[in-house]
Amino acid sequence: MSSLVRHTTIDCADAYALASFWAKVLDSQVSDDDKPGDPEALVESAGAGLLFIQVPEGKTVKNRVHLDLQPEDRTRDEEVERLLGLGATLFEDHRNPDGTGWATLRDPEGNEFCVERSRAERAATV
Repeated sequence: MSSLVRHTTIDCADAYALASFWAKVLDSQVSDDDKPGDPEALVESAGAGLLFIQVPEGKTVKNRVHLDLQPEDRTRDEEVERLLGLGATLFEDHRNPDGTGWATLRDPEGNEFCVERSRAERAATV
């Protein structure tokens, strides 16, 4: 019998605040069991469960694991703009003039994640 990934866990300084950001990113919500100030907070969505755990140390180096997001109902560039409006920052821009590539962003605590082209954008370049 194999194992299943139940959650991806992210260390952070403020579990509820970071979970709230990611809930907006994923069009989801923070678990009803979690409140501001709690040492952990859970966001469940159709694609993945993210568990945020408060730790005393801050982020100091590049993530060893990161999330790759693929927008469902908007373009990659529209999604990047939406996420910047939610509080993400652009870290590295790997978008190419021909429409290929991705953008690497950082969440409010500095964790890197990527935004790829949507399924429709990928299909249009085949």
